Parts: sequence; structure tokens; C-alpha cells
Amino acid sequence: MLPFTLDRSQSEPIYRQLYLRFRESIADGRLRPGDRVPAVRALAAELNLARGTVEAAYQLLIGEGYLIARGAAGTVVTPHLPPVPTPTPRAPLASTQYQPTHSGELPLALQMGLPALDAFPRKLWTRLAGRQLRQAGLEGLVYPDPRGHAPLRAAIATYLGISRGITCHPEQVFVCAGYRACLDLISHTLMRPGDTCWLEEPGYFMARNALLEAGAQLVPIPVDEDGLDVAQGIARAPDARFAVVTPTHQSPLGMSLSLPRRLALLDWANRRGSWVIEDDYDSEYRYQGKPLPALKSLDQQGRVLYTGTFSKVLFPGLRLAYLVVPAEQSAAFARQADRLHNHCTHVLQATVCAFLQEGHFARHLKKMRSLYALRRRWLVEALGQQFGGRVEINPRAGGMHLVVGIREGNDIEIARRARAVGVAVEPLSEWYLGGARRRGVVVGFTNIVSVEQARRVAERLGGILEG
Repeated sequence: MLPFTLDRSQSEPIYRQLYLRFRESIADGRLRPGDRVPAVRALAAELNLARGTVEAAYQLLIGEGYLIARGAAGTVVTPHLPPVPTPTPRAPLASTQYQPTHSGELPLALQMGLPALDAFPRKLWTRLAGRQLRQAGLEGLVYPDPRGHAPLRAAIATYLGISRGITCHPEQVFVCAGYRACLDLISHTLMRPGDTCWLEEPGYFMARNALLEAGAQLVPIPVDEDGLDVAQGIARAPDARFAVVTPTHQSPLGMSLSLPRRLALLDWANRRGSWVIEDDYDSEYRYQGKPLPALKSLDQQGRVLYTGTFSKVLFPGLRLAYLVVPAEQSAAFARQADRLHNHCTHVLQATVCAFLQEGHFARHLKKMRSLYALRRRWLVEALGQQFGGRVEINPRAGGMHLVVGIREGNDIEIARRARAVGVAVEPLSEWYLGGARRRGVVVGFTNIVSVEQARRVAERLGGILEG
């Protein structure tokens, strides 16, 4: 019997350790071609292991050609086996400096783009998800419809008709794995390499990166207090095939696109046969006045591609967004969705559907509007007490973040230093594509849970700006 030493404290499974010991014994000649190895029962008894553990190691060795099972004659090392190199341990991978956009870690203070995670009704969600799992039939086991779960698409169409003034049929709705997947579906269906695209200046950097990767030629169009300057867009790129806008709350500055600008944008798109991509990312949150209708609700010629997301209103781990396309384009988008395997998890879609249909979504939004208005006020007051007139804070009518303008300093360096002390702010200058850039930081307030926390965070940020 060959001596085997197995270490139960290692992370390597026991069957894997046994497999490696046999390989080493074959490689160094202790086990030669044709030698018989111990029977499973005997080796298991010798090493005080379960028979299944030894059987798993033997099956792995047989599958890779090191051993041959000969029935009653036992198991032997494969005759005429060529020399086997002894496996050498791999050197640990060198750590990289790349920082992913989403790390999977819990959010830091002031991190933007996140709903209030502490206020999400997790017990209700778990109950709904459990019910979907229990009641799911075979449709939960097959490949899902790449366009999205049919009941969810119908529920989204109903919700948009009531809350956003958008008239659409479920066939026009596509459920995608996040906003980026919506842009990918649009670019694969309608965009050609080299197409010119208007992009708000400053504008959402994730959209900018996705469009650049799709081969679009981006033209930065400035925004002012009325939103995207359509006249400037026409002057700079009159023949552009696309325009990406955030009309309800401009990302990141927060103003709304005025009605004259909306009509001018649609008129340009109609005349040129261009497409307008409407990113309605946090339209549910407006704290002054009534919610604004979507740009898509004014679209009579079918030139607006409307995108929304559940990541900002429920939780980002869902990775569920939706795209509404003109009826005439439904078939083309369906073909591309099928080709791209645009599949989202069935149980999550079914749970969101129940959340919508049973009224929980509307109640959750109502609760969050009040909560966010309070948390925004806490942070605005704390920043005002900490900085006075040294920074510029202009709370807008809605949204989930604030822009804090700074008069001195490098906002990129400020953001780097802030992250080092646990405060995640985004430098405003990096939201620009062109030359002239405003300096400031973009901060989220949705996860500020108390007045005291707002003060502590403001003090930390103050120490960075003054340091």
C-alpha cells in the first residue's frame, strides 16, 4: 500500500488531494504502468474515508486515462502510459489596478445610483419570490422568452400608460438586463458603425462608453437651465441619426427638458428620420410639483426609444430594465433580442410582475418619495452648515443625487481622497466629453439614514476639501 497523507484543513477537497497523490506517484515512478492499485473499499478503510470519496478520485483518474478498470481483475495503472509531468503549483495571480464599475461590495457613504437599500421591503419580496418558485411550472425551467416574461411586459405597458402617459402594447416592450443591455439592443438593431449621435454635455458616462464601443461618433451638445440645447445640436450635427437625452432629470445636473425643447427635438427627429433614446432613469422621484410626462408620450411619429429601469426604484441586484420601441420596429428588435440571447432570470421577472400587479410598487414609490425628500434635506442642511458659501448646491425638483459645485481644487483628486476615507463621490468633470468642464462632485443621498450620519459625512467631506 502506498503511503498517502491527506490534510483535512486544506481548502482542496479530499477526493482532489487523493487524485493528486496518485498522479504524483505515477509521475515519479512509485506507481508504474500496469501496477494494480488498491480496491476502493480497501483504500477507504485504510485512510478512514467514505467509499464515495475514493470512488470520486478513481473516476477522475480513469476519466483522464491514468487508470483502467478491469472488473474483477481490479484497477491498474494504464499500460504504456507516457511519462506524466508532476503538476507544479501555480504562482498567485498578480493583483491588478483595474477598478470595476460595480464591485459587488456594500455601498459607501454618498454613493450615487442606488435606492435606499435599508428601506426596501425584503420580507415582502422574499414572500413573493418564494410564491413564484412554488407555483412555477415548466415555463420556469425552459429558456425564457428573450423579449421578456409576457405578463411582466403587459404589466410594464399598463404602468407606463398610467404613470408616464405612454401608450404602448406589450409587444413593444422588451425586458433587458440593465440599461446597458437596452443600449446594446438598440445599437445592434438600428445603429451602424460611424453613426453620429448627440450626447448631453455633461452626460451619463455609462451611456457614453456603451455608444463609443458600438462605434458611434459622439457629438457633445451643451445643456442649460432648459435642458439639451436642441438648436446647438442642429448647428453642430444636423444629420445625426441618434440623440440620447435624460429629459425628466438631466443626468447629472438635474434640470428638466422644457416643453419647447421637447417639441423642437421631436420635430428634428421627425424631419431627419433620426432616433431619440429617452433615458427616464429616475422619473418616479419628483419632490416639487407634479411628475412630468415622458418625452415618449409626445411622440406621434414613432421616433423615441424609451428606456426605464427597476434598478433605481427597487434594487440594483435585479439587473432589470425595459425598452419601449415603436410598433413598426417590434419585429426587428425581437430578432436581435433572440440573437443576443437577451435572457433575464424568469423568477425575478415573475416577482417584479407580482410586485407591480398587486399594488406594492405604487405603495413603495409613494413611501420612497417622502423618505428621499427627507434624506435630501438632511444632507443639504449638513453640507450648508459645513461649507457655507464655499460650495454651490442647487437642489432640483427631483432625482436621487445632488451636484456640489466647488470653487477650488481638482474634483478628480477630491473624489480619490474621499473614497480612501469611505465616501464615494463622483467627479463632475468626468461626465464631460468636450473641453470646458465644471468642477464639482456628484453625491447620492438615498442611503443617508439619519441627521447624525449626514453631519458626519459632511464633516469628512469638509476635511477633504479643506485638506
